[in-house]
This record gives sequence, structure tokens and C-alpha cells, in this order.
Amino acid sequence: MKKLKLGILISGRGSNLQALINACSENNYPAEIVLVISNKPDAQGLKHAIEANIETQVIEHNNYSDRESFDKDLNATLYASGAELICLAGFMRLLSGWFIEKWPNKIINIHPSLLPAFKGTNSHAEVINSGVKISGCTVHFVTKDMDAGPIIMQAAVPVLPNDNKDSLAKRILKSEHKCYSHVIRLIASNKIKIKNQLVIDISGNKIDEITFNPSLE
Repeated sequence: MKKLKLGILISGRGSNLQALINACSENNYPAEIVLVISNKPDAQGLKHAIEANIETQVIEHNNYSDRESFDKDLNATLYASGAELICLAGFMRLLSGWFIEKWPNKIINIHPSLLPAFKGTNSHAEVINSGVKISGCTVHFVTKDMDAGPIIMQAAVPVLPNDNKDSLAKRILKSEHKCYSHVIRLIASNKIKIKNQLVIDISGNKIDEITFNPSLE
């Protein structure tokens, strides 16, 4: 089976990276990680990749005078690795329009809210402060606008009465791990397509029932 080659970009602990490493270790999983790149040399996620015998590179953004120069080296490194799909896994850098144009519909990201609500880096606190009853995570294609690309998959997670931003983040993270690996499976198996900037799932998978919070019972 030909496997989709993944390039993973990280900046921190690499929780979603580890989930993808675990998924790729399954015999019938249709993707493999060929390279992990971090913009921070002390990112804990690099250790996960090294332990799994995956090639790693550090490209420090602080060594570049502008974003596009950084992105050009990032682009060249990914191309050289043979990566076919780029997965952002806690990568705390905005990619330039130049870079995104080089990889049309080949960059995906996972965001810890139900986009288009609660964009940005402070979503959990904003969810708690807003009083909404359901949050979750979103996997989407990356476009020039932050957290605004075509949505591929979402998971709904109830906001509990005693939740704070940390407890909510911890529970949503479990859904992130499941969603990200599943979306990559769909892409690798050609089970989704984009039409008019909307993602259409042609996998035929069952759609879950409605979630209520509080429960109707």
C-alpha cells in the first residue's frame, strides 16, 4: 500500500504529533511521517519523533529577518523530504501567503474550538467566559486567513458547569487526537473533495446523532 507522506510542524509538547505517530504505527494506516520540523529547538515534541526514529529538523524563526525568508527555507526542507501533506500540530507561527500558495489544499491544521467560533490562541478561556454549552475541535485546510480554511471535520465536546480553561482543554485534546488521525486517513484514501471552498465527505461514514447540553433526560 502506497502511503501518504506527512510533514509535521510543531512548536511545543507534541501531543497531537504523538497521536499521529501512534496512528502511523498501525499496519493498515495509509500515511507515514517523513519529517518533523520545529521552529523551537527545545520543543518537547522533537523527543517523540526521535524516539520513533523519525527524521527531525529545527528551523528557528528567530534566525530570520522576515517571515517569508523563514518560509522559503521551510518550504525547501519539506519538498526535499518528499512530504505530500503538511500537518500543523501546535505550530505557533502564521505561514505566509507565499508558502500557502506553494501547497494548495495540502496543509491542514487542528484548532481547539468549533470554528468559525473562537479563533486564535485563547479559545478555551473565551469559551468559558462566553457561557456556550458546547465547544470542541476542528480540522481544516489552511488558507491565507487564520483559522478560516475549509472545515474537514469537527468534534463536539460539552462544556461542563465546573469547567475551567484547563479542564476543558484536556477533554477537547482527547477528541483532537481522534479527529486528526481520522482526517488524514480520509485524505490519504481520497475520501474527501473540495467544492466551492466547502469540504465534501464521500466516505459514506455514519453521522452521529445530535448532542444536547444539558441533556434532555
